[in-house]
Amino acid sequence: MFSLTKIVVALSFSLGYTLAFDGDITYYTPGLGACGETNTEADMVVALSPAQFATQPDLCGKTITIELGDKNATAKVVDKCPGCAAGSIDVSPSVFTQLASLDTGRAKVSWYIE
Repeated sequence: MFSLTKIVVALSFSLGYTLAFDGDITYYTPGLGACGETNTEADMVVALSPAQFATQPDLCGKTITIELGDKNATAKVVDKCPGCAAGSIDVSPSVFTQLASLDTGRAKVSWYIE
């Protein structure tokens, strides 16, 4: 049985619309991720919530663009963030510092899949 979220996501991609998400951004120390790649803090990578993978299981390797105020950054999806709510993301320190100081720790962002 399809959920409404799966239907909306499928329609947006088939019609060519960009679907934007809102949530918190935090940072983590990457290692071996759920997508099978090993990454470091210097890599431009992101972990998405299990809810994102539930509606779009083919996210590994996709690029997302993250916006915070007038700043933006791109990151490659390489991992799942089990503690992230739907729409929230966990990024490497190199991605986070393009948007805010590490001292910030957590911020509200918008992001979309390229």
